Amino acid sequence: MAATDSDATQPQGRKFRMRDLFEDPRVIQMLALGFSSGLPLLLVLGTFTLRLAQSSIDIKAIGLFSYVAMPYSLKFLWAPTIDRIDLPVLAPWLGRRRAWMVATQIATALALVLMAFSDPEHSLALLGLGAFLVAFCAATQDVVIDGWRIEAAGTDMQGILAATSNLGYRFGLILAGAGALYIAAYGGWTLAYLIMAAAMGVGLIAALFAGRYDRAREVAPVSERPTPMERVRRAIFEPLTELHRRMGNALFAVLLLVALYRMPDFISGVMANPLYIKLGYDLPQIATIVKLVGIWVGIAGGFAGGWAISRFGMFPALVTGAFIAAASHLSMAWLSIGEPELWRLAITVSIESLCGSFAGIALITYMSSLTTPGYAATQYALFSSLYALPGKLVAGLSGFIVAAYGYPAFFTMTAAVGIPVVALCFAVGRVPERAKANAACPATPTAGNSSEAHEIPTSGIPAATARAQT
Repeated sequence: MAATDSDATQPQGRKFRMRDLFEDPRVIQMLALGFSSGLPLLLVLGTFTLRLAQSSIDIKAIGLFSYVAMPYSLKFLWAPTIDRIDLPVLAPWLGRRRAWMVATQIATALALVLMAFSDPEHSLALLGLGAFLVAFCAATQDVVIDGWRIEAAGTDMQGILAATSNLGYRFGLILAGAGALYIAAYGGWTLAYLIMAAAMGVGLIAALFAGRYDRAREVAPVSERPTPMERVRRAIFEPLTELHRRMGNALFAVLLLVALYRMPDFISGVMANPLYIKLGYDLPQIATIVKLVGIWVGIAGGFAGGWAISRFGMFPALVTGAFIAAASHLSMAWLSIGEPELWRLAITVSIESLCGSFAGIALITYMSSLTTPGYAATQYALFSSLYALPGKLVAGLSGFIVAAYGYPAFFTMTAAVGIPVVALCFAVGRVPERAKANAACPATPTAGNSSEAHEIPTSGIPAATARAQT
């Protein structure tokens, strides 16, 4: 057992009370940690592309720079390492989770300082390196914060902490979006990124005061430890085999649907900010309408998606989300051929945010319904990676399409991607319902996959939705 486990605080095992919202220190700590988690995201996505566009960087290069945010989609590759390695100096003092929190937050702040002093026109490669480091350190921070949240509370408090994290995450997005643009408009990009680096101190303070909830790691006897191939079989092949056994060959169409469902949003999102700059909108206007109004309209779209699912069912909401999310890109094509009037920008951003968030909630519900107890964590990780990776890979080439055909044709093409998506929804949208109806008995959990994994971490829902919109 690691040294960091011996002094760990055990989460309280009592029922949740309303006054805990104001008296339980974990709530305010989770709010601050959620803020620290949301802050870096836009600084390597939406705000970053605006900075590049304002510096007259070639549109093809702007598209390629979207790849610097790939660590957010690949963090599952090194997440197991975070659970097993104790940082040498900090871990004995702070515990495993808090040590990683402090280290990643300091590293993120330092990488933001590097971005602050990197001029896109003279040191573009250094700026790109800083953005990649921010994404890598911030993605690692997300892994640690999720682990701390899960270990810090029992089931009765998980919903409260997840909702609090979501609220803090939104505050971070607002500061890194609207806040950074206002500061850049009046004080320059260097000042904006330096203030963002200083704002990482909010999460750092929360990490230092957070409870030490590292749980003991059980070490099995050598004779009972599975071989490397056995670990691979349990972790990867068994969950995939279970999916195929339950859905048959329809699984391949389901995977294709998941991969394509949000692809139009990922592709068009990279080119939205350069379009605003090209049309002549200034940073305060973009900050107010896109980064403030757009976020709150997106929240409303998420609630609308949740209501539609509860009122009409998952399948109608899934089909509707696929159609309106893709069709909403036609509003971007409409914006690109008109004058830079604020009312046109407000209408376009509202349509995009509302429809995109609605579709995001529909897809998350669909992916969750595809999993089965005992394999839910692994299966959901597969689906969540699949829904983001293809779109982000294609999005890097979006600048070449805009350079060749222009913005109106580009956004029309992204809308056209919705045609096969809607067709796939009609073809396999009811697969989860049919699979459950045909199941003779509940799936039996097997070794290597905890039976408690059927609850999908809700803190990942707003994060995933936000990334698709930025």
